[in-house]
Amino acid sequence: MVTPESILRALPSGGLFRTPGIPWRVSPQPLSLGKAEVRQLEGLGHVLACFQDAAHDLYRSSAAGEEAPWLASVLDAGKPAWLVEAQRRIRGTKAAAIIRPDLLRCADGLALSELDSVPGGMGITLFLSRAYAAAGYRVLGGAEGIADGFRCAHPEGAVIAVSQESSDYRPEMEYLAHALGEGFTCTDAESLPNSLPEGSCLYRFFELFDWAAIPSARSLLESASRGEFRMSPPPIEHQEEKIWLALLHCPGLQAYWKQHLRSAHLNRLRQLIPHGWIVDPAPLPPQAALPWLNLHSWREVSALGRNERRLVLKISGFDPSAWGSRGVIIGHDVPCDEWTGALERALNDFPDKPWLMQEFREAEVVEHPFYAPDGSVQIMRGRVRLCPYYFRSQGGRTSLGGCLATITPQEKKKIHGMADAILVPCQVC
Repeated sequence: MVTPESILRALPSGGLFRTPGIPWRVSPQPLSLGKAEVRQLEGLGHVLACFQDAAHDLYRSSAAGEEAPWLASVLDAGKPAWLVEAQRRIRGTKAAAIIRPDLLRCADGLALSELDSVPGGMGITLFLSRAYAAAGYRVLGGAEGIADGFRCAHPEGAVIAVSQESSDYRPEMEYLAHALGEGFTCTDAESLPNSLPEGSCLYRFFELFDWAAIPSARSLLESASRGEFRMSPPPIEHQEEKIWLALLHCPGLQAYWKQHLRSAHLNRLRQLIPHGWIVDPAPLPPQAALPWLNLHSWREVSALGRNERRLVLKISGFDPSAWGSRGVIIGHDVPCDEWTGALERALNDFPDKPWLMQEFREAEVVEHPFYAPDGSVQIMRGRVRLCPYYFRSQGGRTSLGGCLATITPQEKKKIHGMADAILVPCQVC
C-alpha cells in the first residue's frame, strides 16, 4: 500500500512542483481500469498519430491552394510570417514524438477534450508509476514506461529546454531528465545558444506562442525547420491549435478525412471528440445552420438559456491563456452576461486568435480512496480525467508509456491538477 510517508520518502529533494511537499491528495491505490478500457487506451496512440499526420497533410495541401484553400489562412492568422514559413518548410516530420490526450471518463465512454503535443505531467507520471509499482500494483505502462518511451522517441538523447512560462513544470522535467540518464539534460530555454550541433536533439518544453520571450527561439526554430538539428516536438505551430478538434467534424472536410483516415480510425475519433465549431463571425447564408446546434447565428447561441448551453468555449492555441484550465468557459456554469461577453470576445478575436466551442461532456462520478490530513483513509466522490502518454519511435511505432489519472471533487466543472485532486497512475484490473 502507498502512503503519504512513502511518497515523501521517494520525492526528490526539490519536490516535483514549485510547491514543496505533496501538493496533491495521495491515494493508497491506483485507479483501476477494465480490460476493455485498457485495450482502447493501448490502441489510441496510433489513431491519434494518424490524425495528426492527416491534419498536417491537410494543412500543407491547403497552403498549396489545393484542398480546402481557406484552412491555411485560418491556421496561420496571428502568427509571425517567419514562423509560418518555417512550418511550411518542414518535410517528413508530422506527428509529435509525444502525444497526450485529455480524456474524460463519461457514462457513455471516453471523451477527448484536448490533444497536447507539448504535455506536462511526464515527470509526475513516472514518479507515481514507480511508487505504485514498487508497492506491488500492476501499473499501466510499467514502472519505467514513461522513461523507456521517451528514450525510444529520442534515441540520440536530448536537451530538455523549459521556458520561464512553463517553470512550474521545471522540477518534474528535471526528475525526468535524471531518470533518463546519460545523454539527457534539463536547462532553461532562455539560456539556449543560437545554434545547436548537427545530429543533436532539443526537446522543446515551451509552446510556440512563447517564442518572443526566449532570445534564441527564432534562430533555433528556423534552423530546426531546415533540418540542421532535430527539434521535438517539431516547430509546426498548427499542431498546437485546438481547432483541429472542430475541423474533424467540419462538413466540408468529411470527404478528406474519409480519404486519408481508415474508417475504423475515423469512427473512433468521431466517438471520442465532442462536436465542435470554430467561432467565426462570418454570417451564414439564410438557409444554413451551425451543424448539430441547428442554430443560424452566434447571436442565437449567445441567447441560449443556462440549461441549454451545455457548451465549452476555449481559446485555440497561440496565446498564453491557451494551456491549463485558463481561457476555458463552461456555458452552463456562468451567468448569461458572462457567457455573452466571452462569446463576443471570441468573435472579436477572430481570426488572429481563433476560439473553439465544443459540446460539453459530463464526466461520470467515481469513488476513490485518499488520505485525509489526519492520516485516515476517506472516499472522494469525484470526476476523472485520464492522461495517457504515447511515444512515437522514429520508425513510426506508437506505444503507451503510462497513464495519469486526475480525480477532482464532483462539484468541480474543470478537471485539472489542484491541491484537492487525487493524482494516481492507472492499473489493469
